[in-house]
Amino acid sequence: MFKTFANAWKLTDLRKKILFTLLIIVLYRVGVAIPIPYLNPAMLGEIAKMAEGSLFQYLNILSGNAFSQATLFALGVSPYITSSIVMQLLTIAIPALERLAKEGQDGQKVINKITRYVTVGLGLITALGYYVLLRNQGMLTDTGVFAAIVMITCYCAGSSLVMWVAERVNDHGIGNGISVILLANIVSGLPAMIMSVWTHLVSGKISGIIIAIVSLIIGLGMVVFVVFMNESERRLPIQYAKKVVGRKMYGGQSSTLPLKLTMTGVMPIIFANSIVTIPATIALFFPTPKEGSFWAGFLGLFQSTSWVYALLTFLLIIAFAYFYTAISFNPIEISNNLKKNGGFIPGIRPGKPTADYITKILNRITLIGAIFLGIIAVVPMIANIIAQGNLGALAFSGNSIIIVVGVILETTREIESQLTSHHYKGFLE
Repeated sequence: MFKTFANAWKLTDLRKKILFTLLIIVLYRVGVAIPIPYLNPAMLGEIAKMAEGSLFQYLNILSGNAFSQATLFALGVSPYITSSIVMQLLTIAIPALERLAKEGQDGQKVINKITRYVTVGLGLITALGYYVLLRNQGMLTDTGVFAAIVMITCYCAGSSLVMWVAERVNDHGIGNGISVILLANIVSGLPAMIMSVWTHLVSGKISGIIIAIVSLIIGLGMVVFVVFMNESERRLPIQYAKKVVGRKMYGGQSSTLPLKLTMTGVMPIIFANSIVTIPATIALFFPTPKEGSFWAGFLGLFQSTSWVYALLTFLLIIAFAYFYTAISFNPIEISNNLKKNGGFIPGIRPGKPTADYITKILNRITLIGAIFLGIIAVVPMIANIIAQGNLGALAFSGNSIIIVVGVILETTREIESQLTSHHYKGFLE
């Protein structure tokens, strides 16, 4: 990987793209530190404390701690990611959008334009909810109408600006813009996690040293596991029939249909965390229930230090993995395309039998991939439960590792493909 980046740096075009991407990351991190007016600086530290175990803690990790500081980019990439997911789902459900998706580049431009409008709308709604949360928690110096308009506008503009810089990376940089920004945000939180582990290590207590060593072993083990599983795939053999046109014979070659083990990526984890943290998130808008009451016990089940929380997360990840695979991969369409092009799976009849066979293989792969995602997401939570909540943000480190490893591998593959195109030697040379 390091050799790939070193070779890319030697080429002028790739070096410019890498420098442009790094510049965007620096500018984004500057925006993360820009405060907005009417906030009480003395109360900002309370946001991270009250978000413990809720969806806000996960959003804070994805925003690079901008959410807990209530800065310009507090909403981060969440509105853009949500709008992209919504448009992907609507493309399956609405025939007009499905036709646009099949029109190639022109149709994709229209879908991207609609996605931008949806992002602005979601950013406005999210900014309004964030403002209400800050106001209800007494973190504002002014609760007037003008102050509300200014703050909501700032947060909405911040989410729109994040979308814009991400698209600039897509056009002029290296890698996917949103993925690169997510990578930068998660990496920015690594020093705090390392200091947390270091604090336990030098505490002098046997329990602290054990927690630090276990955290390091789990972290390194998960990185190796994620890389191995991320690169795993099932390749179905495809054979194309021979055709004789005039005096020439076409077709007859063999190929493969690759089915990745982690076809859904990190999306099931994002969906599962969004669902399982809803009770704790809603509770932030109401007074804290009394200790020993029914509601206090109920909300305790949905804290990140609860075994119920970990079990629900694991089960929801498996459910959403099947759901997301069903809407993003259509075996019937793949079977029809193979039949039109004269391709078939050896031993399987074209048409419906091929679609059924692909579906059967896909279900098995999805189950293995979902269990893998569940293990990666839940193991740090279990370690946090055993450590009685002393690991803090490390409870969500499994999700972060999947995102970081996936983005690095994806960016490395893109650089390698561009290196290949630059160094390709054709028959004319």
